Amino acid sequence: MSRFLIPLLIDDLSQFVAQLRDQWPASPLPQTQQALGLIAQAISYRTEGQPAAALDQALNFVKAALAVFYDSARIIRWPLKTSLKRLCLAWFWTRLPDRTDMTDKKLNAIFKASEVFGDHVLLWRCLIEHDMATRTVDGATYRRRGRSPDPEERAVIRALSERPLSTA
Repeated sequence: MSRFLIPLLIDDLSQFVAQLRDQWPASPLPQTQQALGLIAQAISYRTEGQPAAALDQALNFVKAALAVFYDSARIIRWPLKTSLKRLCLAWFWTRLPDRTDMTDKKLNAIFKASEVFGDHVLLWRCLIEHDMATRTVDGATYRRRGRSPDPEERAVIRALSERPLSTA
């Protein structure tokens, strides 16, 4: 089985440990899948009583999002599913400088270097539609919107950040 990193964000570590301790069996030691389920329950990551299924689904979304990128972290094609678009957009959101006004020319240069399917305008339009960036009314200035990526988005960002960036 291949391994994939899923970031774990815990708001209150003491509550997490207490909840995990209460659910962890004394013996025998749980199997890997059971242990993942207990950890997922402790962080309240549940779907219909099957926490491991929720983690598997999150992992599958991350893998599917990464599949539309070359090894050089350039996007090959635009995904059809909205959930995958959001994950892919998180990568492009990180490519924009923080707290900086950008012109159309600068924004286009950033996106042209990050995609190969020939529609860089689609990328910045989707960033604006998904509230990840703003544009002035006259369309002259763009700015990255401050936000915190969710765990799935962070997993995509981390995986793509580890790839060598290429402009070719």
